[in-house]
Formats: sequence, structure tokens, C-alpha cells
Amino acid sequence: MKYFYLIKNPEKAGADKVAEDIFRYIESRGGACRIREKDEGAYAAGTEKQTDTADASRMPEAGTKTAGMEWVPSHFQYTNACRVPGDTECVITLGGDGTLIQAARDLAGRQIPIVGVNLGNLGYLTQIGRQEDVERLLEALLNDQFQLERRMMLKGNIFRGKTAVKEDLALNEIVITRRETLRVLKFRIYVNGEYLSEYRADGMIAATPTGSTAYNLSAGGPIVEPNAQMMILTPICPHDFNGRSIVLSSQDVVEIEALGNDDRGQVAVFDGDLAICMKVGDRLRVEKSEVETVLVKLKNISFLDNLRSKLAGI
Repeated sequence: MKYFYLIKNPEKAGADKVAEDIFRYIESRGGACRIREKDEGAYAAGTEKQTDTADASRMPEAGTKTAGMEWVPSHFQYTNACRVPGDTECVITLGGDGTLIQAARDLAGRQIPIVGVNLGNLGYLTQIGRQEDVERLLEALLNDQFQLERRMMLKGNIFRGKTAVKEDLALNEIVITRRETLRVLKFRIYVNGEYLSEYRADGMIAATPTGSTAYNLSAGGPIVEPNAQMMILTPICPHDFNGRSIVLSSQDVVEIEALGNDDRGQVAVFDGDLAICMKVGDRLRVEKSEVETVLVKLKNISFLDNLRSKLAGI
């Protein structure tokens, strides 16, 4: 790898210094690195910010399909995929799992490998957790000493009758949860069009294997090997005796129907970020997305190594 794009979380202490160190190291080794700033402009550290026309010939247009690219999101939260140079070989995130997940959502469809440097807490997804290990990470990237993992994403569609209200993607999970405290929600769940069960709970999680160690784990759901292809349904604080997690095939299509009598009672949340209000009778359809997230994995760090170290730190 030679061409890098750096996404930093400015709220993390030390992020600016780490970003500058990474930039200088990559440039000193003959690589190229651009840094995303708050206004979505990408510029080389130590130079003036590029104008909107910078690298225009290498940037895809929003909503278009190009070679090797399934789709480019027409909206984003922090990183505009259309301003990431087309020759970018790797995206490096500085922050925590949330920073990496947001980058995966914003860049969905670009199929650019992503690797994270953890400046936060647990960091299941980030590969490096200490600043002194950054040089080792960069050496592995520059010398192509890594593996690529393709992680399953979920696509969620909210239907009001037969009308699609909203569609988005999630790397970790899609959650239906309550908007107010001390309110029990009611759901009716279908799998591949077949009725499964009704639940009374504080919410329902539809998680990917990647997201099995996130909210799903906190809610008592199972830990799943992240390269697996499956979907996990886990109720949040169920008020019934049938409140157990269910592991489904990645080919299954799940529909969660909002019941009750309060149109403002529930909300669908994608990766803890995008929140869409659901009315009674709305259905959230969850299925495997055609889009995947490509993560960089260092050869000497296994999932079990990472899991063991993170659980030991809780």
C-alpha cells in the first residue's frame, strides 16, 4: 500500500499529534497521506487545505456506480465518500470503534480497506491500541504484511404500509428501542414472511457477527466469530420468558412490526447513529446487505487474541 486517507476523531485526546506523526512517517517512506478535516476537506498535513476541485479527476460522483464500486452514498455523517481520492488504498481511523464504524458507513460501497488506531476504550474493531504500536502498523501496511477481512453488513428498510420510508446500512447492529424511559415496547417478528413470535421488551437488536461484541453482548447475546455469515436477534430486557437470542442465517429476511398504541414510542437506530422514528404498524425489514466492509487485519492478531485481551480489561 502507498496511498492512505486518514480520518481522525478530534474529540479524542492526542488525535492531532498521532495524525501528524502518521502523515510524516508515511511521507518519509515514499507514500502519500491525506487527512480528513471537520469540513470534509482533505489536505496534506503541513500544507494549505485543498479546494473543492482538488483531485477532482480521482473522485467519484455521489450516487454513481463505477468500476469496483457498488455504490457511493449520497449522504454522510462525517466523511464525504466523494472527496476521498479514487486511488486511496487504505483508510486509517484514529479514535475508537465508533470512529471506525462511522467511516465504514460513510464509505460503504467504496470497498476501501479500513484499519483503526484505538484512542478510546475497549476497541474490538481497532487493530492497534497503543500509540507506540503505530509505527509497527504502518510498516505492515507499507510492506503489504496484512490480511483483508470482509465483514457482513445489514440493510434496514422501514416500511409504512407498502411505502419505503428510509433505508440505511449498519456494520454492528440495527436496534428498535424506546424513545422514552420506563416504556415497554411490543413487537411482532416474522422471518422470511413466517410469523415467529411477539415480544415485550425495551427493544430488539438485529446484529451482525461484527456487532456481536457490541450492544448485543451487553444485552446478553452470544459472541460470534466476526467472519461468520449470520444475523443475531437479541431482545433488550425482555418482559417475557421467551426472551432469548436467536441466531439466523445471513440469507434470512427479518421483519419487526411495531405494535401498541403510541406512534412516538419507538425508534430504529442504525449503528448508534442514524435514528428513524417508527409509528405503530411500521415494519423494519432487516437483511444482509450486498455491501461489505473491508477491514485490515494484522497477521499476528487473531480474533481470539483480541477477544481475550478486551474481556480481560472489562
